[in-house]
Amino acid sequence: MKLKQLEGLLGGLQQFSNAKVELEQYPTGPHIASRMLFTAENSFGDISSKVVADFGCGCGTLGAAAALLGAEHVIGIDIDSQSLEIASLNAEDLELDINLIQCDVKNLGWRGQTVDTVVMNPPFGTRKKGADMEFLSVALKIASQAVYSLHKTSTRDHIKRAALRDFNASSAEVLCELRFDVPQLYKFHKKKEVDIAVDLWRFVPKVNQGKGD
Repeated sequence: MKLKQLEGLLGGLQQFSNAKVELEQYPTGPHIASRMLFTAENSFGDISSKVVADFGCGCGTLGAAAALLGAEHVIGIDIDSQSLEIASLNAEDLELDINLIQCDVKNLGWRGQTVDTVVMNPPFGTRKKGADMEFLSVALKIASQAVYSLHKTSTRDHIKRAALRDFNASSAEVLCELRFDVPQLYKFHKKKEVDIAVDLWRFVPKVNQGKGD
């Protein structure tokens, strides 16, 4: 599938009609989502025929992109039931089979490296300090192959240090810097739209002892 085709399909998905500020719900736009998953597949082979989890999946854009690019199995996880309802409708519209689970990511009781790849646009940690790091910590425990994640560029040094020192990453690489459009979803937003510099990261977890690459 070509990048433009993927972006076009993702552009037709429903997004939050009633975003919740406490969960830092900002939709991952089709421009960023398509590039994120396209890079994961075409540069690294981390999507097609893999088990992919979308953490904090919201309306399911990243999970849908993974399924469209040939993932063997896609699991979307979110704490918010309304978002999962929209994600379910989006999957139905595109005739995709995505397994949706309502759960707080940090309470996910999975043991060991249970999926190949995690893709996520976690909360940036501006409303709840450290929320982005909770997501990253869990993702690097359960992915066997790679974690793709978006984080504010301003936190780059902090993210790299924590991933390598505290979170079981064997490598942490910024693949590119993107502009993340945050539409005026909440009353405290003064401008109609703000764009934030974000990094697209690829983290590789350390391989469990006794497992090959």
